[in-house]
Amino acid sequence: MELDWLLASPLPAAVPRQRVLYLRLREAILSGRLPADTCLPASRSLAATLGIARNTVLFAYEQLVAEGCLVADRQGTRVALLPAAACAAQPASPVREASPTLSARAAAALQREPARDAEALPFSPGVPDFGAFPFRAWRACLERAWRDAGWRQLGYAAHGGDPALRAALAGHLTSVRGLAVDPTQILVTSGTQAALDLCARLLADHGDTVWVENPGYLAARVAFGLAGLQVHDVAVDAEGLAPASDDWQHRRPRLIMVTPSHQYPTGRVMSLPRRLALIERARAAGAWIVEDDYDSEFRRAGPAPPALFGLHADAPVVYAGTFSKTLYPGLRLGYLVLPRTVADDFIHAAARATRAGQGIEQRALADFIARGHYTTHVRRMRARYSARQAALRAALQQAFGPGLVLSGGEAGLHLVMWLPAALPDVAVAQRAAQLGLGVRALSAYARLPVRCNGLVLGYGNLDEGVVEGAVARLKRAVAG
Repeated sequence: MELDWLLASPLPAAVPRQRVLYLRLREAILSGRLPADTCLPASRSLAATLGIARNTVLFAYEQLVAEGCLVADRQGTRVALLPAAACAAQPASPVREASPTLSARAAAALQREPARDAEALPFSPGVPDFGAFPFRAWRACLERAWRDAGWRQLGYAAHGGDPALRAALAGHLTSVRGLAVDPTQILVTSGTQAALDLCARLLADHGDTVWVENPGYLAARVAFGLAGLQVHDVAVDAEGLAPASDDWQHRRPRLIMVTPSHQYPTGRVMSLPRRLALIERARAAGAWIVEDDYDSEFRRAGPAPPALFGLHADAPVVYAGTFSKTLYPGLRLGYLVLPRTVADDFIHAAARATRAGQGIEQRALADFIARGHYTTHVRRMRARYSARQAALRAALQQAFGPGLVLSGGEAGLHLVMWLPAALPDVAVAQRAAQLGLGVRALSAYARLPVRCNGLVLGYGNLDEGVVEGAVARLKRAVAG
């Protein structure tokens, strides 16, 4: 039997020499190149033919026998009868069976999202200023958390989250957002995505309709779609989510996902009349509102608009917050604030559905908030981001002139630069990427029939000293 091909093509250097023969034989057996009942040479003979040590052959044979790929008995060593190998050895059929794929629900939900730049290129949306993070204060809180850690912090987190963190969050939300909440109403989550997944699974049934903003937060569409909900896009106007009468009549929602304080990605703010009307219509429809208040901490002027959650004591609203922008995304901690009527049941159901962790980080974050570090950091970053937005606006105005149209500057870490129809935003974003910019096309966040054409410009990681150079490259991308 000619077996020189077993070692003819080299494997990656990282593969130990002893495993090369084993991997080649295994591949040949599973692919059908060595059919069932094929007798292999004796170990001494094969070692001599290939010019390798006999122990190498013995290792390969013994491992393949243990896996069931080979059979060793008095008749020698031969290939076992394997269904996959038997099928592969047969002549190719004109009808080829399809390989297993994701479920149809998953395939529909996982629509392509704008690429996230690992290096946080200039204008990458949603990237905070990591260089300004209070490492010393945070490290001290972590050290105290580890020093005082017990079995609870090393195991799964308590139902609803660490009690100290829930208490600290309740105090913070009461003083900063005016939400008179009790710690028992707060559920700590592993970020916004986990919070949305819980809302989809615990507040709605499979097949129910969820409304999302169009354009809107793509990750929300994914979370709801994977949970088996029917995602319905509702257009956004200058006052936020703008459902039509046809939406209420024919696409009755069970969940309504909104970002009212700073609509993502357009940055528009939902007016108070629109907020009150949405609560009343949702109540009449038996729907829950999921309010994502993702960056209200970075309001430019004056207090943030009142949260939907606090407008009515019995409003059917679940409030979601995160620390991804105010601290850092890798922390993976967020929270839900729940109405009293469902808080206990929701928290117990969430405990059955998931196993929360990060006990040390939760305790450290509670200490960080209680000592005032969080409020100080947010206040300092609010001033820094305001200065960066002003510098960016001035540079854009100088580069593009009076025809420039910007939106979204009331809060958050990004602006939207609207483009004329003659300049497709996808093409501009592609040219910008070639120039080392993390610009995203606004149209990528929208679904037909809504059409929008612009660029989402993040400035959280854009130091004032590099603004002019980055805008100069952006102008080249726009010019084509």
